[in-house]
Amino acid sequence: MNTTPTNTPSTDTRASAQASDTVQHLADTARHLTDSALQGAQSAIQATRSAADQSLDKAAHSVQGLRESAEPAIGDLAAKAQALASRSIGYCAQKHAVLRRQMDDCTAATTEYVKNQPGKSMAIAAATGAALTAAVLLLSRRQGSNT
Repeated sequence: MNTTPTNTPSTDTRASAQASDTVQHLADTARHLTDSALQGAQSAIQATRSAADQSLDKAAHSVQGLRESAEPAIGDLAAKAQALASRSIGYCAQKHAVLRRQMDDCTAATTEYVKNQPGKSMAIAAATGAALTAAVLLLSRRQGSNT
């Protein structure tokens, strides 16, 4: 007795058609899953682009806001620096005039003293010259011994 089923041509054709349908169904399912994955990836890319664009827009607005708020402060600082420079120039000019007057007064007083006291003036000049000469000689000897 033979227990192996015999395949008839109609059974083979039916099995082949079923296998073909199954393969076709699997291919369609794989295609559908691939299309869904691709569509999901494209949606994720678009969402990422949108988020990046929004972040860049916010950053640009923040930088613009900082620039706009800094401009008045910079202008104020520049004006204060200009005012300080002007006051400093005025102060220096005033002090220069005061020193010039004091120098002129000292020159006039010295000239008057020399006219009125020529002997004393010569003695003071000689003593000053001697003191300066002694100081120069002393310093030059110290430098000569150090080298």
